Amino acid sequence: MVKSGEPVVLPEAPSHRFWDRENSFLFATSAAFTAADFVATRNNLRNGGRELNPVTRVFAGSTAGLAVNFAGEAVGVVGLSYFFHKTGHHKLERVVSVLNIGSSAAAVTFDYIHR
Repeated sequence: MVKSGEPVVLPEAPSHRFWDRENSFLFATSAAFTAADFVATRNNLRNGGRELNPVTRVFAGSTAGLAVNFAGEAVGVVGLSYFFHKTGHHKLERVVSVLNIGSSAAAVTFDYIHR
């Protein structure tokens, strides 16, 4: 029984190392799909296509700019995951990578369908 005035202690969320096997796999997969998205986007732009993402469109004028954009995306995924890890949101920590994998896979699929 909890009396008023006594602090309630909640159980801690299960903790793990940030660079555990699952995160390492998710980050590697995310980086691979981000790289594939870069290649597909660059090829699409070279063949007269246009970038649909308004943020990426800013960097689409050069290969170096495009590479910086996609490298920043990969670093951002790890950084946001680390933020969630440090704040105890371990499910969100992994969801960031999963969402990035899904969006990059969808972008690559779209680019190759609309060649």
